[in-house]
Amino acid sequence: MGCWTRVATASACAAVLSAAAVAAQQPQGPTFKAGTQVVSLFVTVADAQKRLVPDLTKEDFEVFDNEKPQALTYFDNSIHPITVVVMLDTSGSMTLTIDLLKRAAEQFLLRLLPDDKAKVGAFNDKVQISARFSNNRDQLISAVKDLDYGNGTRLWDAVAMSLDELKGIDGRKVILVFTDGDDTSSKVGLGSMIDRARAEEVMVYAIGLESQFMNQRTKPDGGLRKIADETGGGYFELKKTADLAPTFTKVASELHSQYVIGFSPTLLDNRVHKLIVKMKPAGLTARARKSYVAAADKISMNR
Repeated sequence: MGCWTRVATASACAAVLSAAAVAAQQPQGPTFKAGTQVVSLFVTVADAQKRLVPDLTKEDFEVFDNEKPQALTYFDNSIHPITVVVMLDTSGSMTLTIDLLKRAAEQFLLRLLPDDKAKVGAFNDKVQISARFSNNRDQLISAVKDLDYGNGTRLWDAVAMSLDELKGIDGRKVILVFTDGDDTSSKVGLGSMIDRARAEEVMVYAIGLESQFMNQRTKPDGGLRKIADETGGGYFELKKTADLAPTFTKVASELHSQYVIGFSPTLLDNRVHKLIVKMKPAGLTARARKSYVAAADKISMNR
C-alpha cells in the first residue's frame, strides 16, 4: 500500500518501516523471571524543549513508592506493541469540525505499527465502538469515517466502555479520547474512571479542544487532565483546529518512544501507593502513572 497509504519522503518511509521491523521482533510485554512480582511503568521522557529523549539508561531513572526509593529490577527502551481504543466526541458542538477530527484520527491510525491493535468509537448521547480489535489500518480508517453524530456528551460513559473493551488484554493498554466539552449525561463519573484505570493499568491520553458553537465558546472537560496525569498519559488542550492532526501524530510518536521500568514491591497491603519517577540528568522530565494498587492480583507476574 506504499508506506501505509500516507504521503511521505523516502527517508521518512524507510524510518517508519525500520521501526515496524524492530517492533515486530519485540515481545508483547515485559518478561520477568518466574515468580517475580513487578510494578511496571511506561515512562515518557522529554527535555526542556519538550522533545522526546532516546538512549537513556536505567541509571538515569529514580522511582519512589510512597516516597521510598526503589531499586529498578527491569529496564527496557525497545518498542512495545499497544492495544488502543480511540474514542471521539461527535456531539453537536463538533458539527463544523468533525471532518477535521476524523482526518486527524486517521493520522494516528496510520502510524500504528504491525503488532499494534485498535478499536475506534464515538460518543454523543450514545456510545458506539467498532466490533473487534484490528491492526488493519484501512479497516480502522473506514470505521472512523462511519462514526455517527448525536447530541449530548457522554464522555465518562465512553471511557467506561473503552475500559470494558480492554479487559483481559495482555500488554500495554491505552485509551485515546478527544472532546471539546464537558460531560453532560454519563451514568458514571470521573472518580470511578480514575479508580478503574488505575486498577486495570490502562494509560489514558486525552485531547481537548476549545471550539465555537452557536455563538458560545466550549471548553474541554477539566477531568481530562486529571485522568491523563494519574495514568501517565498525556493531556493536550488545543485552541486551534489546525493543531488536531499534529497532536494525534504526537501521541502516536510518544506511545512508540516510551521506556519500561519496573521494581519489585516490598509491601503488598492492598492499598493505593503513590509513584514518582525522577530523572537524574538535568533538564529532563518524566511522565508516568502516579499510583498503583499494591495487591498481589494487580501486579505483574511472569509477564
